[in-house]
Amino acid sequence: MRYALYFTPSASDPLTLSAQRWLGRNAFTGAALEQPSVNGFDAAALAGLTADPRRYGFHATIKAPFSLAEGRSEAELVAEIGRFVSETEPFEIPEIIVGRLGSFFALVPGDDCAPLQGFAGEVVRRFERFRAPLTSADIARRKPDELAATERQNLVQWGYPYVFDEFRFHMTLTGRVPADRRDAVEGVLLDQFADFHGRPLAVHGLALFREQSRGADFTVHSLFPLGGAANRKTA
Repeated sequence: MRYALYFTPSASDPLTLSAQRWLGRNAFTGAALEQPSVNGFDAAALAGLTADPRRYGFHATIKAPFSLAEGRSEAELVAEIGRFVSETEPFEIPEIIVGRLGSFFALVPGDDCAPLQGFAGEVVRRFERFRAPLTSADIARRKPDELAATERQNLVQWGYPYVFDEFRFHMTLTGRVPADRRDAVEGVLLDQFADFHGRPLAVHGLALFREQSRGADFTVHSLFPLGGAANRKTA
């Protein structure tokens, strides 16, 4: 079993509802959903385009998936998340946009957001003691030879290449998109997410996701409101 600390809006948030329909799965319940009809993409093509992010559920990675360190328990992890969120105030990303990172598309901040970077870095540090070291196979899957030196160091030290200065908030919407299809995919996403593109995004919680076994779909274990404003919501 693996765990991950992600950001996702609440189960009833309009962005969650739109994104989970686009991806074809509700990460709160694990239920498969019918994807929208999209001009230029048949059902099989859209399912293939979204296969990778569908398994993980709609989210932004804050602390990447990890196995629990020896001697640590799920109950201890849950308790520590509760303490962390009670000490952390919600904040807002001023603008999110449909953007491309390399060969895939995601919702990303329109500009730098210092509170977001600080929040993400603190989560990585605070929960490091719960993470079991990566195996050699885990490291190999990350293709370290293709990473920059800082990214390789982060992978070994923190279990994920993209932390601290390398962190880029993104809520993934596609897998890899061939270069000749990127303009078409971007147009579709701008249409599908028109209600959210160019608008602020409130970060008011931290979610614990769980993968029951390697390769299984990730689902929401619990959603913890920042600032202790409400009781923890369990999926």
